[in-house]
Amino acid sequence: MQELDTLDFKKPIFSEEVLEWIANENLWNLWVPKCYGGLEMSLSDGLKKLRLLAKVDGSLGWTVTLCSGANFFVGNLPKEVAEDVFIDFERPICFGGSGGVFGTAEKDGEGYVISGTWKYATGAPYLTHFTLNAKIQENGEDVIQKDGTPMIRSFLLHRNQVEIIEDWQTMGLKATATHSFRVEEQWVHEKYSFVYNEVHQPHPIFKVHFSLFADLTLWGNYVGMAEHFMEEATILGGSTEDIDQLKVYIGKCDALLSDFATEIERSIKQGHTFSEKYINTVHHEASKSVQFLSQGILNLYPSLGILASTECHVLNQIFRDYFTATQHHIFRKGTTESRIFKDLE
Repeated sequence: MQELDTLDFKKPIFSEEVLEWIANENLWNLWVPKCYGGLEMSLSDGLKKLRLLAKVDGSLGWTVTLCSGANFFVGNLPKEVAEDVFIDFERPICFGGSGGVFGTAEKDGEGYVISGTWKYATGAPYLTHFTLNAKIQENGEDVIQKDGTPMIRSFLLHRNQVEIIEDWQTMGLKATATHSFRVEEQWVHEKYSFVYNEVHQPHPIFKVHFSLFADLTLWGNYVGMAEHFMEEATILGGSTEDIDQLKVYIGKCDALLSDFATEIERSIKQGHTFSEKYINTVHHEASKSVQFLSQGILNLYPSLGILASTECHVLNQIFRDYFTATQHHIFRKGTTESRIFKDLE
């Protein structure tokens, strides 16, 4: 099997060698139970793996994070569907899709007819299945819940039911191939629908609130890319003062991320649930951490010279990957309060 450090990550789409390495390492299935062929990693161990992958290459870390994060939905699928999808499938399973509600699902017998166009499906060319959110309709009208909001469900579709729209034209994270996709009147059995807060697997990882899971897994990517940037800047001879400051930021972020993971695992073991206040606290700390990492990189960048602005140089790629990643909707707007960074402001 090819070693990670010999793989080429400079292409705008992952090569067959990279995809084969990911499959051989079973990285799409970081969180999937062993009974379905997964690695069944703990939250802490999985976060360390994602951080390392992002440090090697931003697109690699981001794609594995988002796609393994979509495979995480195995915990929300009925067991018969999970078995049907993950056992004896013809190729490594890789979910991915969109978190937005950009389409409709019209009730039709034992299933739904789904139509719409969804944006930002990370790893679109590599996926075997697409996940999406849609408004439930009956007779062309939205189904309204008791609280007055439209009913929304998530669905799992085979890639043959989806048309990929190649519109990912960003400056970085190019190999994530985060294209849009279109679904036109595809019938899907109701057993392939799910909701985030209904879990059908007993493993501790599926007791992690999905908002916490999303925050922590993406947070690890920013830390990994920032550390790679710092190391390459040190080699190039950047400002020692700014390198040291970025190192402090990375250390604080890494420690806080690890502490939260440990805290969450302990809470689950003790049978606790997660309050909205706690979920917001984690999100605020993660957002503030990304703000500080971004500032540290921006402070260091001007001391690196024209070489770091050359498209073929690794520092330029890391810079473009990192700041493309900061545009993810859950981290695009930071917060002003932070318990861990107050001494640095």
